[in-house]
Amino acid sequence: MGIIRRTLEKLRSGLSKTRRKFTSSFRTLLTVGRKIDEDLLDELEGALIGADVGIKTTVRIIEDLRQAYSEKRIERCEQILGFLKTEMKSYWPQTDRSLKLAPAGPTVILVAGVNGTGKTTSVAKLAWLLTQSGKKVILAAADTFRAAAVQQLTIWSQRTGVQIVKHQSGADPGAVVFDACDAALARSADVVLVDTAGRLHTQEHLMRELGKIRRVVEKKIPGAPHEVLLVLDATTGQNAISQAQTFSEAIGVTGLFLAKLDGTAKGGIVVAIRDQVNLPVKFIGIGEKPEDIEPFDPETFVEALFE
Repeated sequence: MGIIRRTLEKLRSGLSKTRRKFTSSFRTLLTVGRKIDEDLLDELEGALIGADVGIKTTVRIIEDLRQAYSEKRIERCEQILGFLKTEMKSYWPQTDRSLKLAPAGPTVILVAGVNGTGKTTSVAKLAWLLTQSGKKVILAAADTFRAAAVQQLTIWSQRTGVQIVKHQSGADPGAVVFDACDAALARSADVVLVDTAGRLHTQEHLMRELGKIRRVVEKKIPGAPHEVLLVLDATTGQNAISQAQTFSEAIGVTGLFLAKLDGTAKGGIVVAIRDQVNLPVKFIGIGEKPEDIEPFDPETFVEALFE
C-alpha cells in the first residue's frame, strides 16, 4: 500500500492543473439537491470538453449518463461524480501495458516524436526507470540533425549513469543506430534506447527516414525493434491524437509516452486518446527530473484526476 500511496500522491501533484479545472467545474455544477436535467448535462459536457476529454468521448460519456439516469441507476446529482469515475475507468480494458522485452539478447526501443514534445527528456526517464530495475542500458543519439539533442542526451546519460553511442552532428542516424546495436551485442547490454530525430508528422520524407532506422535495427537484431514508443506532448491537446494516428501508420507505434502532463490543465486528453486511438498509453511524464515518470495505470490516473 505504501508504493500505491506514493504513486497516487505523485500523480496528484503532477495532475494538479487538470484536477483544479475538473474539481472547480464539478463543485459548481454538482451541488447537492440539484436536479439532473438537460441544462446540467449541457454544462457537464462543456466542462469535459474544456478539460480536453474530446468531443467524441464527451458525447459518449453524456449519453451513457443520460441512459443511467433514465434507468434509475443514478438518481441524485451527487452520484454523478462516482459515475464519471467508473465510466472513465471502464474505457481501458485489462491489458498488458508493460514494455515488451526481448526473450534473449538486447531489447531495442525506438522513441519517436515531434520536436518540442519532450522526447529526449522522456528517453532519459525511460533509461532511469530501466536502470532502476537492474537493466544495462545503452542510449543511441540518433537525433543527429539537431546538435543540441545530442548534447542534451549526453548530459542525461551522465546523470542517469548509462552509456551512450553518438556520432558527429549531421551524421547518418542509421549509422548511429547500427553502432549502438553493435555495442549492445558486444557489451551484453539489456536495452538499446534510440532517440530518433524529431519529426513533423506532416513531413513524409522525414517519416521515411524513421522507417529506414527501423529497417537497420531489424537487420542487426532479430525481432527488433521490440517497442516503438511515440512521445506526445499533453499540452497540445487534440493535436496529439492526429500525431499518434500518423506516426502509427508510418512506423508501427506500439505504445505512447504522454509527456508534460504536469504542465497542462487538459489532462483529459489521456481519456480522448484511449477512445480515439487504438494504442496503449504506457508511460506518463509528470515533471522534469528523470524519476518523474510513471507507468500508466488507468485506475490510479482517474482517482488522481478526480480527487
